[in-house]
Amino acid sequence: MKPRIYIDTSVIGGCFDDEFQEWSNKLFDEFIIGKQIAVISETTIDELSDAPENVKYQLKKIPNEFLEVIELTEEIRNLANDYMASGILTEKSKEDALHIASATISEVDVIISWNFKHIVNIDKIRKYNSINLLKGYRFIDIRTPMEVINYE
Repeated sequence: MKPRIYIDTSVIGGCFDDEFQEWSNKLFDEFIIGKQIAVISETTIDELSDAPENVKYQLKKIPNEFLEVIELTEEIRNLANDYMASGILTEKSKEDALHIASATISEVDVIISWNFKHIVNIDKIRKYNSINLLKGYRFIDIRTPMEVINYE
């Protein structure tokens, strides 16, 4: 089975950022050739609606058979609300909570992000996982693109 990798908007935009483009583009190269499956959610699509055209186009480079879109469900909304109710995130960061909840409920192999404040943050990761386990969901792994690309 190919790894299912949830990417948030920061990874897509990272393809055009001086600091992150090397690693975001290497990850996208792996999606394009089918080494890994890119997973996004309706939240990602909503966030991209205001993005520059080149950022929106980046997702279109991934063949449909290597791209999965998670539909926003009531279960996802409820888990995101649990994250916020527990104080991990505020209403202002609701999209980040929706990303984590979408990936958790869809049981992806790993979440990839460049958002160090709300997502790739050891304290937040521990708190997300404590809520996940409390609510009967499995542990979720969260990393940066440079940690999941194939170095062969």
